[in-house]
Amino acid sequence: MYQQMIFVNLAARDVEASKAFFTALGYTINPRFTTDECACVVISDTIVAMLLSRQRYADFTKKEIADSTTTSEVLLCLSAESREKVDELVDRAVAAGGTPAGEAQDHGFMYGRAFDDLDGHTWEVMWMDPAAVQG
Repeated sequence: MYQQMIFVNLAARDVEASKAFFTALGYTINPRFTTDECACVVISDTIVAMLLSRQRYADFTKKEIADSTTTSEVLLCLSAESREKVDELVDRAVAAGGTPAGEAQDHGFMYGRAFDDLDGHTWEVMWMDPAAVQG
C-alpha cells in the first residue's frame, strides 16, 4: 500500500547548526539529499523536514520569506507515543538550543508541549490516549 509522505520545507539561517540541532533530537540526516544549502532531516518513514538556506528557499518562492523569530508562518505538530516521550523530545530540543513555546497543555486524554527551533519555527509535540481516539 502506498504511504503518502510530507516534505516540510523550512528556511534556515545556518544549515549546519540546524543539522546539529535536529540530530540532537534523535533524528537522522539523509546525506543523499543534503548539501551545503539544504539538510534532509528524516523524522519518520513518512515525514521529512527539508531545512533550506534562505538563499535556496528563495529559489522556490516569489514571496517574501518570513522571519520566523517574529512571525508565525506555520505550526508543526508531531505525535508522540507517550506523555514521557513528549517531555523527552521537548527537553532535548531546549537542551540543544531551542526555546520552550508556551505552557504544557494537559487535558488528561491529551498532553502536549511545544518548542521553537533555532530559526523560530514552532514544533508542537502531542500525545493522545489511544482509547480517546478510538472512542
